[in-house]
Amino acid sequence: MFIPCDRGGDSAGPDFKGFTLLMPAVSVGNVGQLAIDLVISTLDMTKVGYFYTDCLVPMVGNNPYATAEENSTELSINAEVYSLPSKKLVVLQIRSPFIKNKYRPFCETLLSWVKSSKCARVILLSSSHAYQRDDEQLLGTPLRYLLTPDLEKAVGGRMKELNWKEMEKVAAYPGISDTDKVLHIPGGGITKLLFTESCSEGIQMAVLLKFCSEGDNIPDAFVLVNYLNEWLQLIKSEVSTSNNSTDPSSQWKIPSSWRLLFGNGLPPALF
Repeated sequence: MFIPCDRGGDSAGPDFKGFTLLMPAVSVGNVGQLAIDLVISTLDMTKVGYFYTDCLVPMVGNNPYATAEENSTELSINAEVYSLPSKKLVVLQIRSPFIKNKYRPFCETLLSWVKSSKCARVILLSSSHAYQRDDEQLLGTPLRYLLTPDLEKAVGGRMKELNWKEMEKVAAYPGISDTDKVLHIPGGGITKLLFTESCSEGIQMAVLLKFCSEGDNIPDAFVLVNYLNEWLQLIKSEVSTSNNSTDPSSQWKIPSSWRLLFGNGLPPALF
């Protein structure tokens, strides 16, 4: 349930009619969540509410996008909503893992909110285990996309112009039969379920994902957010003077919370 920041328990909230909802899957390397951080921080998006759900592990912390001491003590919880009306963009950031067996209830609640808030489309930023790719997926770019049939009609041509690669289906029974193919997104969290539910409910959804491994996934987040930017043009790409190439990475603003991404440094007293 969506709860606006300034309306107490009133769940009516602002009207997001025609907006694009951008959100992460809690997937391998937390790449989608890191990419969402970059979008919120760079576009200086305003927090407009909370997505209340019992499907996520409860958590509370300081403002991850603090820019000064004055706003550093603002509290943040596990699922918050940010908005930028000038770009018709609303963002749901998820900061904690899902509780076991709660994927489906979360997807149902989320899609119900998408319908009631009249969002035009949903873009899910995700990731998948690099080591579980099949032979075809090892070739070329590590980035893939998926479109529901309803969104395919609207933007399928644009994806072809961008020369993007659609996520391949893989054999349901490898080594036995190659004719039965299924969508397989290992490490993708809610990605497959949310996508298939959106297909069946006629919701316009795109999935943008990157194959990656656990570790320092900041570089993966930059790659994924640049991939998103190719399509949505959230920021303008600037030309690097060194090699005359386009590099938007330098224009993304890293949030203050990333200083603690790997915890505090080792105490000098240890040595």
